[in-house]
Amino acid sequence: MKVSLFITCVCDMVYPTVGKHTVDILERVGCEVDFPTAQTCCGQPAFNSGYLDQSKKAMKQMMRAFEHSNYVVGPSGSCVGMLREYPKIFAGDEVWEKRAIDLANKSFELTEFLVDILGVVDVGSTFTGKVTYHPSCHMTRILGVKHAPIKLLQHIKGIDLVELPMKEDCCGFGGTFAIKNAAISTEMATEKSQHVSETEAHYLVGGDMACLMNIGGRMNREGKKVEIIHIAEILNWN
Repeated sequence: MKVSLFITCVCDMVYPTVGKHTVDILERVGCEVDFPTAQTCCGQPAFNSGYLDQSKKAMKQMMRAFEHSNYVVGPSGSCVGMLREYPKIFAGDEVWEKRAIDLANKSFELTEFLVDILGVVDVGSTFTGKVTYHPSCHMTRILGVKHAPIKLLQHIKGIDLVELPMKEDCCGFGGTFAIKNAAISTEMATEKSQHVSETEAHYLVGGDMACLMNIGGRMNREGKKVEIIHIAEILNWN
């Protein structure tokens, strides 16, 4: 099966090893992975800030970049969720609506692709440690991916997986929300940090690196020693 990697801005610029782990996992389960170099931002920051025309330029570039891909897989529920919104944004556009639908239909978050498309729940990972999982807002509410990450984590040999209290609560990141509403965002991140501490987990895992970065930053400032890792990393742990 041929798959194109959608790296996302945060992973590309800040956490590139997440992309490497994603490729390793996909290749291990039998996928042939390519990387269209014409890809850019999905347009979400500009779109959520109200700059529709500017965001459409990025979206059109993404549609061009992945035009010939069979599947598009990314390590971010938030960014893949944005790709799924393209058909609504370009509805009625005679030139771009069909291309938007095509990209949306073949785009998947990593765990969603593994479980729902490939039917894989065990990728052969082993991990020793107490882990809790943060279900990011966009991944669960926009993309609708709730069970796939848990299924994959439960099949990791040696893992001690504990549920995060108030797991549905937002971490306070929300892209530009954290910038425009810094005080509120900080309080939300503080609450999330407290909930993570209640689990006594040594590792916090999630499917959106931006959210993990926000929570990790708060916990680091509080002097808490919880390691923040993307789910691709723990699934690629041997």
